[in-house]
Amino acid sequence: MFELWATSSINYTNWNVFLVVLLLVFSLFLILAGIFTAYFGSGKSRTIGVGLLVVGLVVGVLISYLYAIGDFGSKGGLSLPDLIVQSVLVIVAAVIGALVAVGIFLVAIMKS
Repeated sequence: MFELWATSSINYTNWNVFLVVLLLVFSLFLILAGIFTAYFGSGKSRTIGVGLLVVGLVVGVLISYLYAIGDFGSKGGLSLPDLIVQSVLVIVAAVIGALVAVGIFLVAIMKS
């Protein structure tokens, strides 16, 4: 977990993976926001929603393509589906850990 800080030289593969996940999540939420805005909006906001949708699709496809051909951090690393599965599992694990901690905190507060 702390291998970036423990070494004297930075392993840029880890930074590339971080950027890939960041940009893929960014594009996913742009797509979701665009769909939501285009569906529920009216007039100018529908146009903005379509713009968000298009930008999200372009960013997602571009990053996926660059990662798949090896120009953006995939050399010697994970395939794109494996990277996405690992990222989702890490997020789920973090949410479960946070919920358990908040639950224990609330039980401790309510019992006292």
